[in-house]
Amino acid sequence: MCDDPLLPESVARALADYRDLRDRHGVCWGEEPLSYVVQAWATVFLDGRHDYWGTGMRQLAERLPGASEHEIDDRMGEVDVDRLVRDALGGELLASLPALRLRPDGVTLEARPRVVLDGVAPEVRAGVVPGDVAPEAGAGAVLGGGSGGTWLLLDSSRDEPVTVVVDGDAYELPPRGAKIVGVRREVVADGAPVDLTPLSRRAEAAAVRLRAGFPCRWSVTSADGQGWYPDGAPPKVDGRGRPYFHGDDVVVAVPAEPVTVTVTRGMEYAESEVELTPAAGAETLVELTPERLYDAAAHGWYGGDMHVHLNWMGEEPAAPALAAAAQHGEDLHVLNLVAGNVASARVYDREALEHWLGRDLPWSDGRHLARIGVEYRNDLVGHVGAFGLRGLPERFHTGFAGDVDWPPNAVACEELHRMGAVLGYGHPFHLPVSDTDPPEVAVQRGRNCSAREIVADAALGLIDTLDVLNHSSIGATATVYRRLIGAGNRLTVTAGTDAVLSFCHRGTSSGPPGWERVYARVDGPLTAESFAEAILMGRTFATTGPWLGLSVNGRGPGDTLDLAPGERVGITVTSVGPEVETLEIRTADGVLAQGPPARLTATLTAGEPTYVVAVATGGPHPRTFHRKGAYAHTSPVYLNVAGRHVARPEDVRWCLDWLDRLEEVLRESGVFATEDQYEDHVALYDRARRVYRARLGGD
Repeated sequence: MCDDPLLPESVARALADYRDLRDRHGVCWGEEPLSYVVQAWATVFLDGRHDYWGTGMRQLAERLPGASEHEIDDRMGEVDVDRLVRDALGGELLASLPALRLRPDGVTLEARPRVVLDGVAPEVRAGVVPGDVAPEAGAGAVLGGGSGGTWLLLDSSRDEPVTVVVDGDAYELPPRGAKIVGVRREVVADGAPVDLTPLSRRAEAAAVRLRAGFPCRWSVTSADGQGWYPDGAPPKVDGRGRPYFHGDDVVVAVPAEPVTVTVTRGMEYAESEVELTPAAGAETLVELTPERLYDAAAHGWYGGDMHVHLNWMGEEPAAPALAAAAQHGEDLHVLNLVAGNVASARVYDREALEHWLGRDLPWSDGRHLARIGVEYRNDLVGHVGAFGLRGLPERFHTGFAGDVDWPPNAVACEELHRMGAVLGYGHPFHLPVSDTDPPEVAVQRGRNCSAREIVADAALGLIDTLDVLNHSSIGATATVYRRLIGAGNRLTVTAGTDAVLSFCHRGTSSGPPGWERVYARVDGPLTAESFAEAILMGRTFATTGPWLGLSVNGRGPGDTLDLAPGERVGITVTSVGPEVETLEIRTADGVLAQGPPARLTATLTAGEPTYVVAVATGGPHPRTFHRKGAYAHTSPVYLNVAGRHVARPEDVRWCLDWLDRLEEVLRESGVFATEDQYEDHVALYDRARRVYRARLGGD
């Protein structure tokens, strides 16, 4: 029996199962090769600098001559992913991926050597911990054991097949093919052993002891960017490719060479950094404390990440203790872990959900609250996150592994609401959408996990929030959000990173939880109930890092002002954070005022009912993990005029057009066993249409 409060027996068994899946199948844990499952493996190596989708589309176009762009997009799960990685890199040599170039005139090993420490356990000295795995069964098994293994790209430019033997396993590459394998001991190509000495170089061992006085996020890197980790820590990198781990008063084995130590603690803190050369054979104490930029909780504001996975494929299955260390190391006030499936019926972390259902997770305290909820998933109409769940839902997903896209998400939303959950659509939109674009730009055919059903669910009161801040298109989501509230729907701005703690090398998904947050103004102590109430009341803003304040006649987000026609209100927006470049005040009619950071004011004269929101933007910045730069967005202050609530006709008609387009997309891309299942979706949209038409004064 396991007596660890952070690892109850059922959760420990599930974690062992995940490790077995990882060891047998690799990073994707044997999941069906949907496009994003295949991408999960590729992005162990590729980041935002590399054209994953374009490279894959070109590869499939060569294989499927005459296929349309839509057909190719639908089949992105069929790419030769190792060749895609090779082609997307375009000859670039990664430190994490040495390359064996098999050219017509011979064989060359290209590598940026990893430092190997003298006198330290091999898996530590190589900078690789047990659990780094090959992409599929038989491709090297678990790396990092006694020999400090690594990945190897087999890259052939020959016009005929070639066989390479790696650690006794033979791999046949097709003409001009590629294969990524794990290597520990030996490689044989063209019948001769390959000299592997370029893979590593030796250095004298030293150690640093890191102390801040409270849990923090640390990065320890050599001059060449190689990361160093405490014994047992997963080798995680953040959205900027920087190695990191969490803790305080930890010891890290490093080379007796120049290293850089950086410490921070989430978005309310700046970074502190020191460069040093530790003495060989000795332990050097590094005391470093990050400077606080603002203290939201001191003013009743608590920041949360509404969408974090403990396990969802990845290089290193994650135990709850890793979530605890990350939450405290980021000073993340609220952490919503979600159980969810990937591409099959298996729901990862369901055991943790069942064990801790309706309860705070064991590491919660007066300043940090952790709960486990659900991500209900349908790739055609959207993914819904649930916070504060008090019951076990009947269903967790539809539309996977041959299952039909039925019932509509609305049925799950009704069930989850009955169980006390606050519901919001996560990672809502992925393609650019401007304020003038018609709905067709956002509602396109295919299954891309977009929040398509939200326009119906919002009208019917079945959804509470929208993750305007997410890992995908913030701009598109903010545009749709403002259309929805302009059409008379009450939705709160939230944030969900979709961070996955079992990922180590996948951009923002392997980044720390809380790199985006929703801040909610809580009355009284922080509890699941008080945080949920603040969200439902709309007392929020979401941010990549900046503090953003909005006041309309002294009232804040979530409040409603009842005005007479011609009455004037004063609006003030404030920001804190070096990454902010521009502030905006927006109403249902667009931008009311724009100006530099820190403080922006404007006056509005009441005419038609409207809303007021504040937006802060900035370019790429070290404090910002999102590829588009800094961003923050408040929930609205609503301005009722002469007793009427905002329902801007242009926005209402836009929502009606959205429902018409969505009906077409379901017909084109949905999977249904009967016509009645499709008609259930149409009936939902008809209910929403009646709500919108009533707002236009129709029937």
